[in-house]
Amino acid sequence: MNSTLVRGIFVGGLAGLLFGFDTAVIAGTTQGLTQAFNLDPATLGFTVSSALWGTLAGALFAGSPGDRFGARNCLIAIAVMYIISGIGCFLAPSLPILIASRILGGLAIGASSVLAPTYLAEIAPAKNRGALVGMFQLNIVFGILVAYLSNYLIGTLELGDHEWRWKFGVTIVPSLILWIFLYTIPNSPRWLAVKGRVDEARSVLARIGVASPDVELNQYLAKHEQHNGQKVRLSWKTYAKPMLLAIAIAGFNQLSGINAILYYLNDIFAAAGFEKVSADLQSIIIGATNLAFTLLALTVIDRVGRKTLLLIGSVGLVISLAATAYIQLTGTYQGYLLWMLILFIASFAFSQGAVIWVYISEIFPTEVRSRGQGLGSSTHWFMDAIIATAFPLVAAYSKGLPFIFFAVAMLVQFFVVWKLFPETKGVALEDMERSIGH
Repeated sequence: MNSTLVRGIFVGGLAGLLFGFDTAVIAGTTQGLTQAFNLDPATLGFTVSSALWGTLAGALFAGSPGDRFGARNCLIAIAVMYIISGIGCFLAPSLPILIASRILGGLAIGASSVLAPTYLAEIAPAKNRGALVGMFQLNIVFGILVAYLSNYLIGTLELGDHEWRWKFGVTIVPSLILWIFLYTIPNSPRWLAVKGRVDEARSVLARIGVASPDVELNQYLAKHEQHNGQKVRLSWKTYAKPMLLAIAIAGFNQLSGINAILYYLNDIFAAAGFEKVSADLQSIIIGATNLAFTLLALTVIDRVGRKTLLLIGSVGLVISLAATAYIQLTGTYQGYLLWMLILFIASFAFSQGAVIWVYISEIFPTEVRSRGQGLGSSTHWFMDAIIATAFPLVAAYSKGLPFIFFAVAMLVQFFVVWKLFPETKGVALEDMERSIGH
């Protein structure tokens, strides 16, 4: 680890912080938006999920520009999108303007979920790639905690009808910081090598502390030369195995209910009888648990492995979701709701949360890595958008039904991971194709 590598990890992680903050800040604005724009449950669901459809588009279309122009260069444009989105949400004079600004922020989130892990995977040494790429997820959950804390502090200022504007507007500051710092980090050496910029790639490898830059560079070039300089397509015929793995891990990530629960956390507590300030404080506890268990996972992910973490987490997710469903359906044991949600967040953070972006960023070759990351990310956000839109409608019909669905999905996940997922810890990216099989 040297200053250049540390700075690259920091900046990639900062993109994760904005991802987390922008994703979770909506949880503290749902009541204010409902009052400001007279929203019914269906319109609220659409307003909350509007950013997610932008996120889906961002994830779908970021891969090709990432492979063509480089992850770092594209992240500069993404930072500008975050800035404009924050300003638009803060000043929004109408619901359509607010939704348009949230969609723009969603585009930035989706694109950063593709390109930041790609960049981190390509500069990280193989032996601790899981922990370093996992810094993206650590910063996502740190951003979620910051959003909850920010919502709570702004809520104590008694800003009245404009409270929700300030909650959205805070994101402008870290967006500006990300934009500035992106100019201080180099392009990925793997991307530079693939683009024929060999001398630049060698220089970057030396700057990030690679002991034998020429040996590393020759490995990149040998792998690239297998394709005879031709443009490589991300096709089912060639990459069926990693594509299916990316879709599966991303789909199950959202079928846990994680983002729906984060978006509507205050509403879940309210449905169980908690008042607003108590719900805000308990959201902070949830966010702190998320951060602590993500950090714990990153300390063991390169030793225990990705697959083992997914299996352990599945068990905790099934138990916590089933118990939450029982509490919401029966209206009893409400005092245990916070503890079950803490168990849920801890189980998710220790498994799916820590693994998803690492795993997807590892399993595709350099030539299609951004597009492969885009496939996994767009699957993640497509499922997220559908679940976030449906959650308030289903919860209005039955408070416990969504949690039953999520629990069953996590039971299925356990067996799918157990039977089908290969382990990727410690495998060099250039050797991954042979390791997992295509």
